[in-house]
Amino acid sequence: GGAALYGFVRRQLTLPTPLLDMRLFRHRGFSGAVLADLLTILGLSGLVFFLSQYLQLVQGRRPLEAGLAELPAAVGAVVAGLVAGRVARRYSVRAVVSGGLAAIGLSLAALTTIETTTGYPLLGAALLVVGIGAGLSFTVTSDVILSSVPRNQAGAASAVSETAYELGAALGIAVLGSIVTGVYRDFPAPPGTPPSAHESLGGAVESASHLPAPQAEAMLTAAREAFVNGLALASGVGATILLATAAAAWYLLRGQRL
Repeated sequence: GGAALYGFVRRQLTLPTPLLDMRLFRHRGFSGAVLADLLTILGLSGLVFFLSQYLQLVQGRRPLEAGLAELPAAVGAVVAGLVAGRVARRYSVRAVVSGGLAAIGLSLAALTTIETTTGYPLLGAALLVVGIGAGLSFTVTSDVILSSVPRNQAGAASAVSETAYELGAALGIAVLGSIVTGVYRDFPAPPGTPPSAHESLGGAVESASHLPAPQAEAMLTAAREAFVNGLALASGVGATILLATAAAAWYLLRGQRL
């Protein structure tokens, strides 16, 4: 992947009409906004993806109930998006973007304390703050990305922004998912536990339906504890990444205005 990226960048720099003008990234504001977009969606997608499993497979909520439980993230994003421009003009672009990233990071940090019996107030509050942070960051960075480039390159800049969203979503699930799976897969299972139970928590829940009740209960207890431990560790890693990005955005976006 690294070699392919190097080859792509080198070729784009030598083409008279590049598919993507890499010189766009020389603009500090453009690079900072793209980085903020990528890592905002990384934290958001990873959190929502794994909390959905947590709510259903650990706490036993129905799919509709789990979906409704994650609504605060959407509500927070919509409300923050409506006021982001006004807040950025009153304070500054970098304050809004860095603050949004820091809000997501702090929410992830709060989830490092998650347990199998964690109540909804903590989860709902974390989701609401994540939504607010994402709404603030996304709204302002979109304007920064387009205003940082010449008008005839607006299409390319918009495409880079969209690609950052897609890459961030993929990395959020891949990176944080690898951490969760790495912790989960070695959970201490009782004798007779099928191998599929170690592949995912969903596999463990499915396998439990084919085991005697005492054995199934012991296996599910151990699997859920391991999943929650992995989720807590992944939240800590995500929090570190987001808070570091907030500091970087504070530097990269200085002087930016709407």
